[in-house]
Amino acid sequence: MNKRCTCSVILLMVCFATTAVFAQEDFSATAVNLQAGKDPTKQAKVYVTKDKMRVESSQSNERGGAVIVNFSTQTSTILMPERKMYMEFAQNQGPAAQRMKGLFHIGDANDACADWQRISAKPGSKCRKVGSDTVNGRSTVKYEGTSDNGTVGYFWIDSKLHFPIKWQEPDRGGELQDIKEGSQPASLFEIPSDYQKFQMPAGMGNMQHPQ
Repeated sequence: MNKRCTCSVILLMVCFATTAVFAQEDFSATAVNLQAGKDPTKQAKVYVTKDKMRVESSQSNERGGAVIVNFSTQTSTILMPERKMYMEFAQNQGPAAQRMKGLFHIGDANDACADWQRISAKPGSKCRKVGSDTVNGRSTVKYEGTSDNGTVGYFWIDSKLHFPIKWQEPDRGGELQDIKEGSQPASLFEIPSDYQKFQMPAGMGNMQHPQ
């Protein structure tokens, strides 16, 4: 597997995967890295349709690649266009597996703490709703999450999309910009028919980080 391709896509993805949810509306957007000291042009294209999400690098100097997440089955698929191959992982396995455990389904954008505690948080973690806020002209509900080690982070859930459009932690942050509501092509969330499944070498089935 091409290391450069996989790392670039995964790193762009996990910057917001800790608060990803099921969307109520189909949409596309650009995920922008807002971490202090990092290149703000490091971006990813995001496509969402109900229970699936596709994230791909939009950098012209990166090789192609994408990750398709299926929130219903809790699986992720890494596409490698340069080799016409793909890799599949259970949600708790594969590159950036620990970060991916934060994917959770919000039943109510105004009451997200219960879902955050149930799936994303460890015992001793706390969550509270801060209140209504506006992010790039969109109505959101802001939440504060405190981990079991005292680290405080914030995430903003779009009231219409039921999806985080901004996230901020001490060591990373970002937001979704250029949000465009509307149906997304089904082909974006499917494995191309001419792709072959990458067979993981023996002993690497539980890989936790890109190699």
